Amino acid sequence: MKQIYLKIFLIVFLSTFLTSCSGFFKYAPARDTPVKGEERAKKNIEEGKGMSIGKIVKGAKSTSYEFSTSNPLWRASLEILDFIPLTSVNYSGGIIITDWYSEGSQLESLKITVRFLNNEIASSSLKVIVHERKCSATNICVVKELNSKIKQELTRSILVKATEFAKVKK
Repeated sequence: MKQIYLKIFLIVFLSTFLTSCSGFFKYAPARDTPVKGEERAKKNIEEGKGMSIGKIVKGAKSTSYEFSTSNPLWRASLEILDFIPLTSVNYSGGIIITDWYSEGSQLESLKITVRFLNNEIASSSLKVIVHERKCSATNICVVKELNSKIKQELTRSILVKATEFAKVKK
């Protein structure tokens, strides 16, 4: 008996729901709808059916997006750090993190983090962090941040390379 009531309820509910959807959709004749996308978007905005980010300017086809290939600091950092395996690279987050790198001894290694604070080519635009890991023969490791010449040299190298990229771009 419950199944019969459930089926009747579902049929009534679905038929009511499906027929009431016509109130949400208003069909417009094709002759009233502009063919071009820009005109259609402008008409929808005027009628309050959409939203706009910025103004619709006739003939304007440019954007203000900045991708990693057009950012000289980002490109320079990747080129300077190309000898080290990268753990995390996030352009939208503005960070590059390398894996632990050791040149000779496996007991000592370095990890480099580059944070981008803005897109200007200036020393204040970068924050370079160098961590050093020293391990003993019993695999007990100590990690500490270095304020060494490596940090200053990396910052300087990135800025010099970014300046070169910016000059070539212009």
